[in-house]
Amino acid sequence: MNLESTYLGLRLKNPLVPSASPLSTDIDRVKQLEDAGAAGIVMYSLFEEQIKKENQALDHFLNTTGESYSEALSYFPQPQEYHNLHAEDYLDQIHKIKKTVDIPVIASLNGISKGGWMSFASQMEEAGADALELNIYYIAADPSLTSDRVEQMYLDDIRSVKEAVNIPVSVKLSPYFSAFANMATRIEGAGADGLVLFNRFYQPDINLDEMDVEPSLQLSSSFEKRLPLRWIGLLRPHLKGSLAATTGIHDAKDAIKMILAGADAVMMASVLLFKGPDALSQMLSEMTEWMEEKGYESVEEMKGAMSSASVADPGSFERANYIRVLQSFDPKNIPS
Repeated sequence: MNLESTYLGLRLKNPLVPSASPLSTDIDRVKQLEDAGAAGIVMYSLFEEQIKKENQALDHFLNTTGESYSEALSYFPQPQEYHNLHAEDYLDQIHKIKKTVDIPVIASLNGISKGGWMSFASQMEEAGADALELNIYYIAADPSLTSDRVEQMYLDDIRSVKEAVNIPVSVKLSPYFSAFANMATRIEGAGADGLVLFNRFYQPDINLDEMDVEPSLQLSSSFEKRLPLRWIGLLRPHLKGSLAATTGIHDAKDAIKMILAGADAVMMASVLLFKGPDALSQMLSEMTEWMEEKGYESVEEMKGAMSSASVADPGSFERANYIRVLQSFDPKNIPS
C-alpha cells in the first residue's frame, strides 16, 4: 500500500499534515506528531503585525537613544514590552524543528498589506523552511473598497512573496469571493504553487455582562469539511497546482473524502488538539484499511476520483444539488 503524496513539489510519506496551530511551538510535540505519522508540519503563523511592531520598536529606540545622553540607556524597552515581538524566535523555531524531524517544515506568514514585512519570507527560507504558506486574512469592511481592489491586494501580496523566495508558496484563502473559481485561477496565475482551503474566520462575540465585544474561539467540527470538500472537487480539474484541504477533518473518513475530491494534502489541527498525536496513527490505520477494502493500491490512484470531472453527475457539486437537497426534505419529520 503506497500512501505517498506530492504537495507543493514535496514528496510526503502520506497526505496527513498538521496545520498551523500552537502544536508547533513545542519541539517535543512536533516530534511526537512525526512519530505518529505526520507527513509534514505547518508552523504556527507569524503575523504581519508582529513583524511591523518589532521593526517599529527597534527603530524608535535606536533613534531615540542616538539623540540622547548616557541616561538614554533607560529608554530601551523593558522585558514586558517585548510581548509578541518574537519574529527572530520564529526563525529559530524553524531551525530547531528542521534539526529535530525529517519531514518537510512549512512556515506560515499571515498578513494582508503590501510592505517590507513580506521580505521576512526570505528569512524563513534561509532558516530552513521547505515551503511557505501565505495566510491572507482580511475583512473587507470598508464600504468604499471594491471587490476588484480587494482581489488585487491578494494578487500583489502573492507576487511580492514569490519574488522574495525560491521555495514553493501556497496560499490559504477564505471562501468569501463572489467568483471563487476565477479568483483561484488568478492566484495560480500570480505564481502560487498551491491553495489551502479554507481559512476559518474567528468571529467576535458580545459579552452581555461586560457589555464588550470579545474574541471567541471554537475549534472546528467535522460538518465544516463540506465547504472545502465541494470547492476542491470543483477546482481540481481546473488547477495545475497543489490543493490542500483544511477545516473539519476529524477522522479517516473525512481525510479520504478530501483525497477523493482531489486534495494532495489533508491538514488538521482541532482533532490533534482534542485527541493528541495518536489521532494521526489511527487515521492512517483506518485509511489503509479502507483502501484495501476498496481495492486502491495508492493515494495517487484515489486523488480526484470523485472530483467534478470524474463523478457521473457534476451538478452534484453545484446548484442542482442545492435544489435536490431542499426538495428532499420532508416537513413531516418536524416534531409537532
